[in-house]
Amino acid sequence: MDDIIILAFIGAILAVLIYIFWKRMKRLLINSLVGIILLLVLQYVFMIDIPINMFTLLVAALFGIPGVGTLLILHLGGMLC
Repeated sequence: MDDIIILAFIGAILAVLIYIFWKRMKRLLINSLVGIILLLVLQYVFMIDIPINMFTLLVAALFGIPGVGTLLILHLGGMLC
């Protein structure tokens, strides 16, 4: 009987941890997709010539909208070739 209670407790803790992990990963995935899509919109719709390379994609994927905004400021300031 005690084993069942312990297993149920461990299962509940694992369920909570998986929920928290999934919630954070979903937020990170959405942030990454929005950043990359915004970078492509700036490139192809507004014809702003921000180079698409591994650095800019990584910044857009990791930081999302603020990262793309930083890339735009760097490009307009002439610091991003």
